Amino acid sequence: MTDSEKVRSPRAKAGGKRRLLTAAAARVLHEQGVERTTIADIARAAGVPAGNVYYYFKTKDELVEAALAEHAGHLRELTDELDRLPDPRDRLKGLVGAWVSRRDTAARYGCPTGTLAAELDKRDDGGLDLAAGQVVRLLLDWVAGQYRELGDADPEGRALTLVGAYQGMSLLSNALRDPQIMAREGARLIRELDGGPGMT
Repeated sequence: MTDSEKVRSPRAKAGGKRRLLTAAAARVLHEQGVERTTIADIARAAGVPAGNVYYYFKTKDELVEAALAEHAGHLRELTDELDRLPDPRDRLKGLVGAWVSRRDTAARYGCPTGTLAAELDKRDDGGLDLAAGQVVRLLLDWVAGQYRELGDADPEGRALTLVGAYQGMSLLSNALRDPQIMAREGARLIRELDGGPGMT
């Protein structure tokens, strides 16, 4: 190990713990919700002593923010991967396929960002709910870009319809604990994207 590696090692370890806590926060907050989740729950899920959490995050709200950033990062990874496909229609179908592939999780806990946004909206702080909305906006903007590339006359409206369909099927799948709702609705969305009713 070189001297420079020795110097970087504690920083790398700190970054690793922060990363573990961020990933755990995203998962636990999705599964339990903000109000039911404690900092100790997140520390336990990350395998980090509860006292160490405060070195990285001073409050639970900071952990919620980190969880939202984690969701945004996952979304960017997915859209970056889909952007490698040459056809925007295939990208949109790939997005729907990714939603459907997570149907069991959606049936149990709902959409990670959607459920968090709905819960945060009921709080009076007026900040984290807007941060959740920004993650949804990233998705809407990417979807609108695909419809724009397809030459659709109303790409923003199409994006709202598609993302709204996803939120609706996630909500119903969760409320009825039925992952097949996601599978059936996802298949319908793909048929529409393939040129069925409503596709220009």
